[in-house]
Order: sequence, then C-alpha cells, then structure tokens
Amino acid sequence: MSWRFRTGSLTAPPMHGDSMSRMRNHEPDAPAEDEFDGPSKSLLKRQSAELQRLGEALIELAPPELDALDLPEKLRDAVDLAKRITAHGGLYRQKQFIGKLMRKIDVEPIRSALEARRQQQRTELLRFRRVEQWRDRLLSDDTALAALLIEQPGADGKQLQRLVAQARHERERQQAPAAARELFRVLRELLDPLATGM
Repeated sequence: MSWRFRTGSLTAPPMHGDSMSRMRNHEPDAPAEDEFDGPSKSLLKRQSAELQRLGEALIELAPPELDALDLPEKLRDAVDLAKRITAHGGLYRQKQFIGKLMRKIDVEPIRSALEARRQQQRTELLRFRRVEQWRDRLLSDDTALAALLIEQPGADGKQLQRLVAQARHERERQQAPAAARELFRVLRELLDPLATGM
C-alpha cells in the first residue's frame, strides 16, 4: 500500500470493498470466545465468607459431633484451639485461619452434615413446643384433657388428671412448679417418645 502526503497530513490511499469489509470486521480488542479470566472478585469473596461461616459452625459443635465429621487433622486441631481462645482478636484470627484451611478440602460433606444437624434441631424444637403447648393447654382449659385422651388413647388419664390438679394448685399458691415439671416429663414421654429413647 502506498501513502501520500496532502497539505502536510498523512493520508492513506482509498480502499476497495473487501479491504474495508475486513477493517470493519476486525475487532482487535474483543476477547476470544474461549477466554476466561476465572471467578470474579465478588464471587471469591462470597465463597470465602461462606467457608468462614462453615468454620464458625464447626467451632460450635460438641466433640462427638466433630468426631463424626472425620475432619483433616490440621483443621480439627485449629477448631479445637478456637474453642479454647477467649480473646476476641485471637478468636477472629483463628476463624480466618480455619476458613483458609477449608479452601483446601472438599467441604460438601461438612456442609451436608451441618444442614442435617440444623434440620434435626428444628425438628426437636417443634416437638418440644408441642409438649409445651399441651401442658399449657391442660393447665388453662378444662376440656383439654379429654381432647388429649382422644388423640392419645393409651395415656394414663388418672395420672394426668392428678398432675394437672397439683400443677394448678402450685400455681395458685405461687409454689415451686414441681408438678408442672413432672407433667411436662410425662407429656414428653407420651408425645415425643424419640426424645426419651422409648
């Protein structure tokens, strides 16, 4: 291609149709289709925060629950150490360290185990509340005992009637709720046998 000067400026010679087409279609700054820069910084930040939350959840577990997870030795040692740290700054740094360790392992079994534990806790809480609701209903509603015996025909009606009367008497006299606690225990055995090992 030859170039010529016009009034002090450099001017390219005119282009034919295919040359112009090639110039228009050429995009030197466009990335290749298969080019991938990796995860975004925001995604990496979210993943790091999630791993740190999982690590913090591990710190809350009792030793038998940790044993069941079969954690790598270095991670288990870091979790055990975090349980003993009382200084806020030191605990914060230890949690960050646990999060870094978790980036190097497959956390899916840990995530699944923690979710199963949360589900179990929710189930236990619902069963506990059901027992509480029946106890409170028995102490405030004279028709509640008959309704309970219909729902639970194997219940000892005389025992429940006696405990309800005693618990009401204690409440009226502002005494220690010994009968109310015993009523709760009996109801829990009746309504929630899994919690009592029956």
